[in-house]
Amino acid sequence: MKYIAVILVMLLGIVSCTNSVVPNLDLIPNPDNMDFENKYSKIKQLSFPSENFIDQYKPWLKTLEMSCTFDQSSSNVKIQLDNTLPVHGYRLKISDQSIEMNLQNERDFRNAMVSLYQIWQLNDNKLVLGTLSDQAEFDYRGMHLDVCRHFFPVSDVKKYIDYLCFYKYSKFHWHLTEDQGWRIEIKKYPKLQEVAAYRNETLIGHYNDQPHQFDGKRYGGYYTQEEIKEVVAYAKARGIDVIPEIEMPGHAQAAIAAYPALGCENKPIEVATKWGVFSDVYCPTEETFQFLEDVLDEVVELFPYEMIHIGGDECPKEAWKKSSFCQNLIREKNLKDEHGLQSYFIGRMGDYLKTKGKTIIGWDEILEGGLNEGSIVMSWRGTQGGIDAAKEGHRVIMTPGSHCYFDHYQSPSPSEPVAIGGLTTVRDVYHYEVIPAELNQEEAPLVWGAQGNVWTEYMKDFNRVEYMALARMTALSEVLFNPLESRNYTTYQDRLATHTNYWKKKMVNIADHQLNVQIQAEVEKGQGPKAKVQCERQAAEYFCINPEGTIISVENQSFPLTKSGVYAFYAELNEQVGGTEIIDFMNHLGTKASIELKTSPSESYPASGSTALINGVKGSDEKYGGSEWMGFSGDDFEAIIEWEESQELSEIQLRFFDGEGQWIYLPSQVELYVSDNGETYEHVETKSVDPASKKVITSKIPVNKKAKYVKVIARNHGMIAEGKQGAGHIAWLFVDEIVIN
Repeated sequence: MKYIAVILVMLLGIVSCTNSVVPNLDLIPNPDNMDFENKYSKIKQLSFPSENFIDQYKPWLKTLEMSCTFDQSSSNVKIQLDNTLPVHGYRLKISDQSIEMNLQNERDFRNAMVSLYQIWQLNDNKLVLGTLSDQAEFDYRGMHLDVCRHFFPVSDVKKYIDYLCFYKYSKFHWHLTEDQGWRIEIKKYPKLQEVAAYRNETLIGHYNDQPHQFDGKRYGGYYTQEEIKEVVAYAKARGIDVIPEIEMPGHAQAAIAAYPALGCENKPIEVATKWGVFSDVYCPTEETFQFLEDVLDEVVELFPYEMIHIGGDECPKEAWKKSSFCQNLIREKNLKDEHGLQSYFIGRMGDYLKTKGKTIIGWDEILEGGLNEGSIVMSWRGTQGGIDAAKEGHRVIMTPGSHCYFDHYQSPSPSEPVAIGGLTTVRDVYHYEVIPAELNQEEAPLVWGAQGNVWTEYMKDFNRVEYMALARMTALSEVLFNPLESRNYTTYQDRLATHTNYWKKKMVNIADHQLNVQIQAEVEKGQGPKAKVQCERQAAEYFCINPEGTIISVENQSFPLTKSGVYAFYAELNEQVGGTEIIDFMNHLGTKASIELKTSPSESYPASGSTALINGVKGSDEKYGGSEWMGFSGDDFEAIIEWEESQELSEIQLRFFDGEGQWIYLPSQVELYVSDNGETYEHVETKSVDPASKKVITSKIPVNKKAKYVKVIARNHGMIAEGKQGAGHIAWLFVDEIVIN
C-alpha cells in the first residue's frame, strides 16, 4: 500500500491537461483565501533536489530556484520570504508554467508545500491554476501517540507522521514510557530494554469487564536509539518537531519492575498487565534522581527540539504517605504535603533539564504545589488547568478530554469498536474554541495551541489507530488554522467526504460516520414517543424498517414509535447508503409522562435531555455517554415523573453504570416516593444497589400503588477511596432509563 510520498523529494508527473472535469479544491485545513480557475496547469514534472530541503532553506536566502520541466521548456519555482505576510502565513500561486511561494518564514514552506501537494493529490496528479493564501492560528498544532499500552513499529510511526504532515501539524508528542511498557533504549540501564519493555500478558476486553481476564501472551518492544534518530529525522524533514514524554513521578511501574530500588518499597513487582493508575511510583531519593538524570542525558541527545514532556499526571501519593523517607524529606524541605513533594520533584527535574537547554511540558497536575517559571502546562482535565496556568503566566497547550481525546468513542452507534469511554465526535472537535473565554487579552496569547491525544489501551494495531485518529485529526487541523468565527461546518463536511474517499482508495482505515444516522427517542407529553432521525449530511433522505419489516419514508426527520419492537433507520444521499442504526423500543408507562430533574447533569454528559430517561430506550450496556446515559459529577440524582392522570404502578426499574476504572460508581442508595398532588410524598422504599459482574446494574423496586407523581433519588457514592482509580476525586453517577410498569 502506497502512503503519502516524501513531500520534500516528490517527483510529480502531470498527465494530459483536460478542462472537462471541475477541479477539486477540497483542502483541509481550509485556506483563508482561494481564487482558482476551472483550468489545469501545463506543468509536467516538478522535482525537489534534497530530502533535507527544509534544512537547506535558511531565512537569509531571499529566493531559491528549483528545476521545473514544462512542455519542451523550462522555468522556475520561486520561493521568497515576505515579512509583510502575517505570522505563520504564506501565499501560493500556480500559473500555467510556474509556481510561486511567498512565506513569512522558512517554517511556512512546509504548509505551502502541503497545500500544493493536496491540490495535486485530489486532482489526480494535476495542478489547478490560481492562488491561495493562508495562515495558522496557532504555532503549536500537536498530535500525540501512546506507544506504551500498545507498541507500533517504526514503519507505523512514520505513517502517523505522514498523516500529521498532510494536515499541517507542527508537533508530534511521542509517549514513550508507562506502567505497561518502557519503549526507548537507554544504554546505561539495559534492564529497561530487557525487563521494562515487556509485560507478561495483556488485559482482554474492557477494563470494566469483571472479573478481569488476560491473554497469557508476553507482549512488548522498544525503539533502539538508532530507530529514534530515524524517526526524529523523518519528522524533521516534514516540518514536525518531536517531543518525547518520559513519565515521572507516576506511571513508572515498568521502570520500577526493572530497578525496584526506584520505588519507595524496593520490592519486586511486574510490568503492569492492565490499564489504569498504579501506586508504585518513583521515590524521590538521590538514587532515583540520578537514574532520571542519566535517562534524560541520553534522551536529550536523541531529541534536538527544545521541549521535553515529563508527564506529571495521575501520581498516587499513598506510597509517599507511608514512606518515612518521603515524610522526612517533606519536613526537611519545608514542603506543605505530598503535593508539595511532587512539585519539588517536578521542579528539580525541570531545573536539571534547563541545564541541558530544555524546557519541560507537563500535564496540568504539575500546577499542584507550585510550578517553576518557564514550564509549559498541557491542560487535559478540562480547561481549568489551562486557565489557571495562563493566569500564573505559564504557556499553555489545550487538550481537554471533551474535545481532544481521540481514544473516546467517535459515534454513539452500538456497533463502534470498544474504546475507553466518553463520546467525542468530529463535530465536537470541529467546534472547539481553543482559547477559554475566562482569559483576558494579556493572558490569551499564552495559549500556545492545542493537541489531539491518542491513548492506545484499546488500539491493538495501527489499523485501529487510523480509525480512531484520522477523521478527528482533520477537524482539529482546521481548528488550529482557523478561528471559530471563520469555520464552516457544512463546507467542512463536503471536504471531509472528499478526504475520506481519498484515504479509502489508499486502503487507509479512516472512520466514516457522515451518512450514519443518529436516532433519539423523544417524549412529548400527551403526544407519545417519536424517533428523531438525523445524520451529518443535511441533504440526506431517511427511511425506517418497522417491526413488521416494512420500509417507510421518514417525513420531517420524525417517526412515531407506536409499539414495542425493533425499528431500523438509515440514510441515503447521492446513491450512497449509510449504516443502519436501530431502536429497541419499550412501550412502558414512563413514555406517556413528563419528567423534571431537580439536579442538573454534568455539561459533558447531559444525554439528550431529561426525557432520555423515560423515552423507552435503554442505553448501551457497554459504554456510558451518548444520548441515553446521563452523568452527574459528585451530585445526587433527583427526578420527579408526572402523568396527566393517576396510574396503577406495579414496579420501577432503575439502571446505573458501574465503571470504577472511569471513576463511575453505583449510587450509595436509591430512594423512591409517590404522590397524588406533587406536594406531599409517601416513602415507598430505600435500598442499596448491589454490584455485580456487569457494567450495567438494574435495580428493581416494587410499588403496587396508584399515583400521579413518582420521585426518584439516587445518592452519589461520594469521594473515591485511596487505592482506587481517581482516588481523592468525587465519583461520577450515571443514570439510564427509568422503566415504569
